Formats: sequence, structure tokens, C-alpha cells
Amino acid sequence: MRVIATAGHVDHGKSTLIRALTGMEPDRWAEERRRGLTIDLGFAWTRLPAGPVAFVDVPGHERFTANMLAGVGPVPAALFVVAADEGWMPQSTEHLAALHGLDVRHGLLVVTRSDLADPGPALAAARERLAATSLAGARSLAVSGATGAGLAELRAGLDAVARALPGPDPAADVRLWVDRSFTVRGAGTVVTGTLGAGTIRVGDELEVGGARVPVRGLQALGEPVDLVRGVARVAVNLRGVERDRVGRGDALLTPGAWVGTREVDVRLSASVEGVPTRLVLHVGSAAVPVHVRPLGPDTARVVLARSLPLRAGDRGLLRDPGRHRITAGVLALDVRPPALARRGAARRRGADLAG
Repeated sequence: MRVIATAGHVDHGKSTLIRALTGMEPDRWAEERRRGLTIDLGFAWTRLPAGPVAFVDVPGHERFTANMLAGVGPVPAALFVVAADEGWMPQSTEHLAALHGLDVRHGLLVVTRSDLADPGPALAAARERLAATSLAGARSLAVSGATGAGLAELRAGLDAVARALPGPDPAADVRLWVDRSFTVRGAGTVVTGTLGAGTIRVGDELEVGGARVPVRGLQALGEPVDLVRGVARVAVNLRGVERDRVGRGDALLTPGAWVGTREVDVRLSASVEGVPTRLVLHVGSAAVPVHVRPLGPDTARVVLARSLPLRAGDRGLLRDPGRHRITAGVLALDVRPPALARRGAARRRGADLAG
């Protein structure tokens, strides 16, 4: 299975495209369908020649950016959407900054509503924006979800993206970031997320919140399965866990393989100069308030309000929710950093991290 997230400004046709591609309704809430506005994450899937592809459909309104980041955080590819009749908009900029900060390199640029306006100007402007980001090489095309024009080309483009995605390690330690938690009568607590790597089997024990929990059942693409290998959308039925004990931002982990940290030294995708000290760190589906302490021109120590299971090489985002903007992408360099107790320790640490 391959997993692709949508991205783009509100009301530019992301959910319409997913409906046209899959025949499924990604908006789960009645309010979303009534208002025609995606509020939370939606999920749908289809089959392409390369195999099954699942979509995480994200909201485009600035009020729901935290929900959007929970959806794209664990996903390796993006379907970036811009409307022909409106062109580039504010949330286009923030969503692109998020994908660039997470170093998402696989995706498609799609100009929608080509039946309402000439898609050429919007395509040209969007290509220029993407040219300076990790999605610089993304193929671009124009479609209309209303008339179906360009959908065959879109499916072919998505198939090419799916084939180009690197294969994950099925033996990797499991870290499933939870993006949804609910209760099913007769089954108990179920959580969903995007499994980036590793394998989960029915009967396995996983760890969440410091406790071990058995996997009672698994579903992928709406069907019960005995095992799931990343990358995949998966629903996990947990035995003996109350619904209020696990939710968005938690992670199901291979027991004993992960240790939580509340301090991490990072490299920023932008200069540390001018970065506020109080921000929110988005990693996976988690969003945690942090304090940022500069160490060097592009390095900093990030102190988290709560512990997260992180490793060197993890990517995340620092966001200023008050200003509605992504401040920087971050690359974790050291999740067990030394104390900065002596005078000049921060400067010396910055010099060490520069290499």
C-alpha cells in the first residue's frame, strides 16, 4: 500500500478530487458534508496499477492547520491542490511550507476547477512556488472534479508517484502515530494512523503511554487482516485500553525499542535568528508546546512540554499558532543531548552540531 496526503487552500477541491478518484466520501462528519468544509482528517482509498493507494484528506482552513499537520506528518507523498479560478492563496503557502519543512519529495501538483478558468496562470504560478522547495520535481497537471477532465491523467500521475516511493523496512521498530481514537461496540478501543515502517500482527503487544497492550484486531482498506506492513493506513483494535487513555498525538510502539525525550537538539531549515522562543512542535500526529533555545546559526535545543518517542533523523515542524505560520522545519540531531550547565556551553554545543 502507498499513502498520499492532500494539501492546499480551503475550498480548492481536495475532497472533490478524492471522491472522484475513489468513489468514497472522505468527510466523516455530518457538519463537514453540510457545510462543504473539511474540518478534520478524512480517509479514502482506491486501487491503481501499482497497487492500493490510501489518501489522507486534510482541512485547508487556517483554523484547522493543526489537524492538517497531524495528517501529513507521517505521510511520504502529497497531492498539492490549487484552484484555477483562485490561484495561489494563504493556506497554499502554509501547506507548502509544512511539506518542505518535512522534506516531502514525492507528489503531484494539481490545478483543479479547470472548467471554471484557464488553468495555465495558476499552474505557472504554483510551479514557481514549488521550484524552491522539496517538491520542485513534482509533475503538474490540470483537472476538473466536476466534469472528470484530466482524471485519467491524474490517476496515471498518482500511479507514477506510488511506484517511485521508497520501500520501507518491514523489520523496523513500530511507531504508529495515532490520528484518531474511537470505540466500537463489542470490540472496544480502535485507533487509526499511518504506519510508516515495520509490521503489526494480530496478537502482538505494543506499548502506549508506558503500558503494554495486546493487538486484538487489524483492518486495512476497510477489511480485516492478520498483519499490516508499512507504509499503510491501519486501524488497530486494542484490548484492555479505555478510549480516553489513547488519542491523537500518542504513538503505538514496539515495546522496549523507544525511549521518550523532553529535550532534543535540532537543525532548522531556516536561520535561528528571529525564531520565537515559544512555539509548537509538530511531529507525526503530535503537537507539543516547546521552548526553543538557539545554539548556532541554524541549530537549537527544543525543550518539550511532554515526552515524545523521537530518534535522530526524525523530521518535524515548528509552528507559531498565533501568527498562523510555519517557522521552520526541524531535523532531530540528538535526542539525548548533554546538559548546558556551564557558561558558554550553548555556544560550544552549537559548534559541535555545526559538523
